Amino acid sequence: MVDESKNIELTEDDLANKSKGQLIKMAGQLRDRRNDLNQMASERASKRDDLNAKTREKVDEAQEHREQRDELNEQVQEHKEQRNELNAKANELFDKVEQLKSDMELDEGKDLEQLEDEIEQLEFKQQTEVLSSEDEKELIEKIESKREEYEQRKGKLEQNDDLEALVDEAEEVRSEASQHHQKVTELADKAQEHHNQMIEAYREADDIRDEADEMHESFVEAQEAADQHHEDFVRVQKRLRELDKEEEQERKSARDKKKEAAKEEAEEIYQKFKEGETLDTEDLMKLQKTGLL
Repeated sequence: MVDESKNIELTEDDLANKSKGQLIKMAGQLRDRRNDLNQMASERASKRDDLNAKTREKVDEAQEHREQRDELNEQVQEHKEQRNELNAKANELFDKVEQLKSDMELDEGKDLEQLEDEIEQLEFKQQTEVLSSEDEKELIEKIESKREEYEQRKGKLEQNDDLEALVDEAEEVRSEASQHHQKVTELADKAQEHHNQMIEAYREADDIRDEADEMHESFVEAQEAADQHHEDFVRVQKRLRELDKEEEQERKSARDKKKEAAKEEAEEIYQKFKEGETLDTEDLMKLQKTGLL
């Protein structure tokens, strides 16, 4: 803000009624205040320009984060497409695995892991519980039956090379899909970081731009006040020139009147001279000054 209490106000009454000395003093005050305001305006313009430069830097920074975010999002999309394609392929392969198991009647009954658990439970029961001979015999037969079933199912699986190769392929494709999913997660996190940094840079740019706008308003205020003081200074200078002309005219008029009066007096003295009156030295000097002698 401009301290208006330091401003110099010039009115039409000042121009019309102040003395030449007062106007000269006022012209000096207007000039000094104008210079101060121009300096103030220059400093504020410089600060405004610095702030505008910082705003552009922040906008450029935000744009860089935007470009990096968009580039990462493109990579995310590429990895998503590859992941989805691989998952679809893995699903197809696992469907084929299940179909082969079905063809081999491996889908009927319990899987190997479940059979292993049941055998372990039965063996644990045999080892830890007190059983009658009949119950123990029955338990042993049950364990042997489970082992036989386990070996049969395991043998079918081991003997089927196509199934094993298909399972390996399906698991490999699923693993590759998981790697792409991991990439999706990593790249998406990085893209989000750049997005957040872009938002922050734009926010900072807005804050600095607001500060620059305020500084520009402050510059305009100081510049307008300086221009007004300059305009008033010019008006006072113009009035002083007018007063100088008036004074010169008054002096010229006074000189003309004085010459006219001297001429008239000399003519009267000359008339006396022609009439034979005796002239003193002062009268003779007056005649000489007017060229009548």
